[in-house]
Amino acid sequence: MHNRKLLTRRDFISTSAKIGIMGGAALTGLTAPVKLVAQSKTRGIKGQAAPELQVPYWINGKGEPRAAFSIMANRGKWVYLKCFQHWCPGCHSSGFPGLQKLASAFPNHDQLAIAAIQTTFEGFSTNDHDALRKNQLRYGLDIPFGHDSGNSSAPQGDQQRYPNTMVSYRTGGTPWIIIINPQGQVIFNDFHVNTDKLIQFLSQQFA
Repeated sequence: MHNRKLLTRRDFISTSAKIGIMGGAALTGLTAPVKLVAQSKTRGIKGQAAPELQVPYWINGKGEPRAAFSIMANRGKWVYLKCFQHWCPGCHSSGFPGLQKLASAFPNHDQLAIAAIQTTFEGFSTNDHDALRKNQLRYGLDIPFGHDSGNSSAPQGDQQRYPNTMVSYRTGGTPWIIIINPQGQVIFNDFHVNTDKLIQFLSQQFA
């Protein structure tokens, strides 16, 4: 088991500032790599087996409570996870539009599972359950949304303050993207992805 550095607000800000949208690292999969974005070297668990999600609250694409979205249940598919917070500016300027484009490109595709998870580590009264449905409707996303909240009473810097997904996947904040291949391995994790190139890459996998 790898050592986990405690996540802090300062970590999120400093890491985000260093990451550009059009870097040179490659997304590797079943065929030749496709360049999508420079991936963080200090965050994420690229190359490791994807842990099962421990997200306590989910709604389906209609806003109704549903069973948990499971990584294991989707083994054999590509899995795209979008971590967000309702008040996150980057989630609305790039994260959700990219998710919207991806979901529209592959509606109900049997080889791709897409889900959004609100990983709340701040603004607990705003980034709440109600925000899930608000964003589904705002962006027309008929996909599962989950709410994973840390402990608001825990002090800043304490690992208990952060939601399970942030801790197990070592995310750098929001927006954050996790891509898992059909073998259950994390092959991409970072703040931004080139959605057009991702759609091209996945189209090749599904051909």
